[in-house]
Amino acid sequence: MKLVMKAGALTALLVLVVPLAEAQDVEYSRKGADTCIACHDGAEIMSVFRTRHGVPTHPQSPFGAGQLQCEACHGPGGEHAGRVRRGKERPAIPHFAPKSTASVEEDNGMCLGCHQASVGFGFHAGAHPSDEVGCIDCHDIHSAADPVRHTTTQPQVCFDCHQLVRSETRKAFAHPILEGKMECTGCHTIHGDTAVTMLARANVNDTCQQCHAEKRGPYLWEHAPVSEDCGLCHSPHGSNHPAMLTKRAPLLCQSCHSPSGHPSIAHDADGLATGTPSRFLLGQSCLNCHSQVHGSNHPSGSRLMR
Repeated sequence: MKLVMKAGALTALLVLVVPLAEAQDVEYSRKGADTCIACHDGAEIMSVFRTRHGVPTHPQSPFGAGQLQCEACHGPGGEHAGRVRRGKERPAIPHFAPKSTASVEEDNGMCLGCHQASVGFGFHAGAHPSDEVGCIDCHDIHSAADPVRHTTTQPQVCFDCHQLVRSETRKAFAHPILEGKMECTGCHTIHGDTAVTMLARANVNDTCQQCHAEKRGPYLWEHAPVSEDCGLCHSPHGSNHPAMLTKRAPLLCQSCHSPSGHPSIAHDADGLATGTPSRFLLGQSCLNCHSQVHGSNHPSGSRLMR
C-alpha cells in the first residue's frame, strides 16, 4: 500500500491510502472520494462531511487518515468507476446502492464491522435482522441529523413499517409520541434484545415503571393484573378510552370480576333485564368506590377502596 496526498476536490482535507492492485483481490478507485464526487456531487451525498463518518481527524472514520473513504462502506469501486463501453451497463458499487447485489446481511455486516460493540449481542437474535431489515432502512448515513436518532423525527421512521402502531398513536388517548415528547426507543431497544417485543427492560412492567414509578409498589394489597402485566388493562400505543384502557369500566373490570354484585345490566326479581344499571356503576363506574385500582397500602384496603 502507498500513501498518496489528495490533489483534487478534497485537497488539504483528506489523506488516502490507495491499495495496490497487485496486493488486493479487488480493485479500488485510484482517486478515492474525488472519483466518487465527480459524479455524485448532490447535497444528499456531500452532507456526509457533516457527519462523524466524514471527519478526517478521527482515526476510525471512513475519511480518517489511512482509511478508504467512500469505499470503506460501499466496497471497492474500481470497476464501478472505470470506463464502460458504449451500450454496456455500468457495474454497480458492491454495497448500499439500488443495483447492488449484496444481501441485507452482507450490507449489515459492513456496518457491524465498526459498530458491533455499540449494537450489542442481541441484534443478531432480534426481530429486525430476522425480517431482513437493513441498517439503511432505518438510518440515513449521509444525513447531518439522522432522523431515527432524534425524538421528534424517530417515530416517523418506525411508522414506515409499523403502520398499525401509527394508527394507534392517533387515537384519543396516547403517549405524546406525535407531539415529539417521546420516542420509540424510550420503550423499545431498536437493535434487539432478549426481552419480548424488544422492550427496553426485562418485561412490560419494568419498562412502564421507568416513567410510572409510582405504580411500582410494593403494595400491602396488590391488584393481581397490575403486578403481572400492565398490558392486561392498558393499550401501550394508544386507545379511545381514558387512561389508554383496553375497555371502559365496568366492562374491563368485569372481564375478570363477576358482575353479580354490581350488574351492569340490572335484573328484576323474575330475572328479566330492566335496562337500568346499578347506581354504583355511574360516574367513574367501579372507581367510584375502588379508587386504588393499582394497589393499596392501607390496613383496611383489601378491596382497594382506600
